Amino acid sequence: FTLAIMVTFVVYASFTMLITGQRALQQRRLNELDSRANGRLVDTLLNYETVKTHAREDYERQRYADMLRQWTESGVANQRALSRLHIGQSAIIAAGVAAVMLLAGQQTVRGAMTVGDLVLVNAYVIQICLPLNALGFVFREARDALVATEQLFRLLDEPVEIADRPGSAPLAMRGGAVSFEKVSFAYEPGRQILFDLDLAIGAGQTVAVVGGSGSGKSTLARLLMRLYDAHGGRIAIDGQDLRGVTLASLRAAIGVVPQDTTLFNDTIAHNIAYGRAGAGLGEVIEAARAAQVHEFIQSLPEQYDTVVGERGMKLSGGEKQRIAIARAFLKNPPIMIFDEATSALDTRAERAIQGELDRIAEGRTTLIIAHRLSTIVNADEIVV
Repeated sequence: FTLAIMVTFVVYASFTMLITGQRALQQRRLNELDSRANGRLVDTLLNYETVKTHAREDYERQRYADMLRQWTESGVANQRALSRLHIGQSAIIAAGVAAVMLLAGQQTVRGAMTVGDLVLVNAYVIQICLPLNALGFVFREARDALVATEQLFRLLDEPVEIADRPGSAPLAMRGGAVSFEKVSFAYEPGRQILFDLDLAIGAGQTVAVVGGSGSGKSTLARLLMRLYDAHGGRIAIDGQDLRGVTLASLRAAIGVVPQDTTLFNDTIAHNIAYGRAGAGLGEVIEAARAAQVHEFIQSLPEQYDTVVGERGMKLSGGEKQRIAIARAFLKNPPIMIFDEATSALDTRAERAIQGELDRIAEGRTTLIIAHRLSTIVNADEIVV
């Protein structure tokens, strides 16, 4: 009896581990296809204007249908493997119980065992095999859960490229002088953007940077915010190497008006107030007035409670840019970066807001990245 039960255990465990291992490969493919299908769907929806303007609705629908077909086929194959596992486990347990009961019945017929012994053996076998089946279920579910979370653990294991170094101290602002010293940088090997760049922006000074597309103008802003680290040289604020200060204190001291403004799918008031935690509605309205966007907001039915949609899709480019400028006004930092801050505005709106941009730049260290001469004419220095 013990030998029969042990054989059943070994066969059950071996079969379960073998089939579960095979299912893991199918489960990984199913998870990958599910992620790709969701990613493609989100990508298509975010770029719906491009899809519409190129009349590619049928193409995108077919691409998504093909992805779902692969996902369905993989899901069916995975379910079939699961069914084989269930049937195999049940068959092994049934065969083990049958072998024990046949042996017990044979012993009973020969008189070596009583009927009571037969009933006792039957009870023992059932008490052993039921937990075995439950253990197999737990093992299978745990393995499926581990496979499902592999991508999450892989993401968590990714090293953080830009992080506070041990012993980093908060940035101590003493005027806001910015210096780039022999800075070199490349986004990818073989395509270097900056070569031993030296650039000094004095405390309270406004410096404009102009140049052709791809010359590294916006890269200066990204390096100053430590969205990337320079591959060579040193960037400092008031003599403090940016790599030695905390990221939170550095980014709290810098306000940015980007060229490509992205808004949250929330109200206009929330998007403006994002510039400074705890800002009240009165401060939000004051910042909106300075950015010449208050009148536009007042004309909306829900005014400051208007939801702007994903990435601000319900607003025009100029309206989004003015909200970004209002957000920067509200933050009121000692260092400002204007990265093509008025590129989406018409000439009249630009003239109306340029005075406010010049006002907020007074007494602050300001880096202006621009193509239009009108936005940099009042700069203390223009760097090409």
